[in-house]
Amino acid sequence: MHAPVPVEASASDPFELSPGEIHFLWWFIQGSIMNPSTRERLRKGWGLCERHAWGWMIVEAAFRSGYMHGPAVLYEDVMGLALAAFEMHGPMQGGRLRRRLRQKRPCLMCEEGYGPHSKGFVKQKIVEQGRDLTEFRSLARNTFPFWRKAVCGKCAGDGAAARCRRHLIEDESLGLIRDLSRSLELLTYIVRHLVRYARSFQFEFQGTQTLEDEAALLCAVGWCSGWSLFLSLVDPPTARV
Repeated sequence: MHAPVPVEASASDPFELSPGEIHFLWWFIQGSIMNPSTRERLRKGWGLCERHAWGWMIVEAAFRSGYMHGPAVLYEDVMGLALAAFEMHGPMQGGRLRRRLRQKRPCLMCEEGYGPHSKGFVKQKIVEQGRDLTEFRSLARNTFPFWRKAVCGKCAGDGAAARCRRHLIEDESLGLIRDLSRSLELLTYIVRHLVRYARSFQFEFQGTQTLEDEAALLCAVGWCSGWSLFLSLVDPPTARV
């Protein structure tokens, strides 16, 4: 068997994971995510940046055929932090909320130097599979009725009231949000279904998840890292109906 050789990144697609990114994510889904120090970095960074968060979902779906155990466990944890950030009372609520929702660490992959031009010692067939959007788009299409209401209006540019974490912080800092109840309601909804989805990977609960529960994972990634890239990657009728 020949050893893998470095594969150059391609610029033929507006969004295409580099060989280096795919190499990292391939090992990441093999178990690195369960490393305590890695989990803590992800918690402080609200997952990964928009590029790498959705890139992870693409790779995970491509190699796991939609079996998204690792992301479900991580985002159950992260969204629990988000929900806790809203559990406050008294004056200056917005300022405290903004501080709690801001990143404490940069994106783990960006910090490690992974980007669109990263090289990787990985077989070409792994690169091709990691770039395959089929399973990712299938997940988005099947769960569309449930994630559509969570899409940030600013990310989508459609005037919807929902906000991702980044745009919630932005609107709060500009004094554009007086009532956080709608955001809290959305977070509560996401967490409730994400908990059910994460639980479905336990032996005694296998097969109990619904499409609404699966959609909660996409909602969590979008809320943490933004929706713009996701909307550009899924089938247009799926994203815009």
